Amino acid sequence: MTDTPRYLTLGFIASGLVNVFGALIFTRGFSSNALGELYPEVCSRFGMVVVIVWGLAYLAVARRPPAMLCFVFAIEKAVYVASWLYWMLERGSELPAIWSRDPLSATFLAIYGINDLAFGVFFARCGLKLRN
Repeated sequence: MTDTPRYLTLGFIASGLVNVFGALIFTRGFSSNALGELYPEVCSRFGMVVVIVWGLAYLAVARRPPAMLCFVFAIEKAVYVASWLYWMLERGSELPAIWSRDPLSATFLAIYGINDLAFGVFFARCGLKLRN
């Protein structure tokens, strides 16, 4: 196996850190269940623990990500993006009211799909680059 280009390694590290620290920051270190109340299907405490586990998986393979695993990660991100789009279509109009009560949760709900889309494209491109 050849060495992984540095920018790919750094992208995996960035994605892992965003997942781990993002979940901890936006749940206030799991002291708040606000996101779980707003979107229990994805943002329950269990769901946010799973986000951290995904982040740890990205970190674990950062130095030598297998191409097929990159595609799995891209699919995982696509699932989260689809879920975010659904939430935005169904409840996105509530964001201003959520913002007035809880700006941190509103920020998460407004941006998490965009973040996952960006990293999903990154993972898909990594898979394409590494499969050769």
